[in-house]
Amino acid sequence: MSHAAEHAYRTIRESILSGEFAPNGRLKEADLVAQCGFSRTPVREALRRLASEDFVSLNRNQGAQVKAWTMDDINDLFQLRALLEGYSAARAADCITLIQLNKLRESIKKMDEVLGSNASADKKVEDFLIHNNIVHTSIWQAAGSERLESMLGRLIDQSLVIRTARKYSLERIAQSHHHHEELLKSLTAHDAQWSESIMRSHIHAARDALLVNDEN
Repeated sequence: MSHAAEHAYRTIRESILSGEFAPNGRLKEADLVAQCGFSRTPVREALRRLASEDFVSLNRNQGAQVKAWTMDDINDLFQLRALLEGYSAARAADCITLIQLNKLRESIKKMDEVLGSNASADKKVEDFLIHNNIVHTSIWQAAGSERLESMLGRLIDQSLVIRTARKYSLERIAQSHHHHEELLKSLTAHDAQWSESIMRSHIHAARDALLVNDEN
């Protein structure tokens, strides 16, 4: 991928992840060319890459459109995350180091502090999810598989698009926070089966937290 196409890819991708380009929104080449500052060729190359990563749909004679996630898509994504992150936690339990455990412990402590702060609900959710991401990526790294880490990175990016569109409620993420403490205990005990079970439950809880609005 050329430098121009790489720049266009990152620019469009960030706009999708931030919610600037909403699900089902049309992506007009002329607008993207103006935004990215490059010609149509690198923009088209960027869109093809984004389509291969499931961020956009390319329809003949209709151009590009930000992917909209159906209920089946969301369930499929989180089922895959549960399988892969569960496996990641099991691998991590076998070889996680004291330094990595302390990093997890510190992130969980900061999540507790966020939930107990006087910040607004939106600010709490934003800060909580930053530390939550550190917890998850730290476990992937402890698993010691670059391939697994790469696959999970793509799934998490897709989850971010859904999260931006649907939002987490503070109440639901607080309810699932106890999983982090359990994960820390299971990883400290180097219990692979326990770690995998807790992580799968945690990912399913994350899915339910996103779908809560459909239950009301």
